[in-house]
Amino acid sequence: MLDLAGLNAVTILVFAALLLLSVSATTVALFKFVQFAMLGLGRGRKAAAALAIWDSGHKDKALAAISAVKGVQPRVLRAALAARLQRPDDPDWAEEIGRQVALAELAAMGRWMRVLEAVVQAAPMLGLLGTVVGMIDAFGALAQSTGGVDPALLAGGIWTALSTTAIGLAIALVFYFIAIWLETRIDGERQALEVLLSAAIHGSAETITSTPRGP
Repeated sequence: MLDLAGLNAVTILVFAALLLLSVSATTVALFKFVQFAMLGLGRGRKAAAALAIWDSGHKDKALAAISAVKGVQPRVLRAALAARLQRPDDPDWAEEIGRQVALAELAAMGRWMRVLEAVVQAAPMLGLLGTVVGMIDAFGALAQSTGGVDPALLAGGIWTALSTTAIGLAIALVFYFIAIWLETRIDGERQALEVLLSAAIHGSAETITSTPRGP
């Protein structure tokens, strides 16, 4: 157990800052989990099914099918297909509309990710600061002592100082892996949106390869 009464002001501030970082990162992580679920990441099968209906020539049916589906990819596809219906002879405009919607979705997915990155970088540095200050305080007290040195007291001071680095590293490691997982989901969705948007404007590879060729 940490004896807060025996800590100097800087070490207490370091512990408080580490606690604040941990709470902030936990809040952001929980927010991102809920946000990803509400945005509907990874729902590409229904979007692909609607695109297949579009490629078969049933454009109104495809647009109605994709309008009933919630998710990032369905929303981007719906915008692109609706733009193609409005301007059938202007695929560049439809691609731009779809790209704008995709960028807005990606911006929403990436919101608050900087907080996790900042926590991962700042937590070990704060922990190291607490260790350095704690070691200085422990050895300063040792230098000022005129009698015999209590080894248990010295060891306790060093243990308290090192604990800030351990806590900082633990916080950084936990949220590093959480941030990596979230970034992986975002990158996967970005690649899926690029493929989906290209297929909606220029045609999918499956449709092209399945089209019978002339003799």
